[in-house]
Amino acid sequence: MHEKVFVQVLVLFDEAGTMTPKSIRWEDGRVFSIDRILDIRPGASLKAGGRGIRYTCRILGKQTYLFFEDPAWFVERRVLADPEPHSIPCNHKGRL
Repeated sequence: MHEKVFVQVLVLFDEAGTMTPKSIRWEDGRVFSIDRILDIRPGASLKAGGRGIRYTCRILGKQTYLFFEDPAWFVERRVLADPEPHSIPCNHKGRL
């Protein structure tokens, strides 16, 4: 399962108004530079839901998607499922 994580994005605009994201500020305040934009296209977040402009980016050597869903930016984050409750260990006779 995945969820949307809305992030702050530093964006450069050229003379024609084209947006180029340069860095992402994560929810805990860490800033990650975008090494390279690999692709830009209209697209949907199939994992977290949502639709907008999908930027395929390289950040810290890893490919990730950054979505612009006007007026906000988001990335997909994997949500770990709650682990199964642990059984209570007991001895071979069923006692604790």
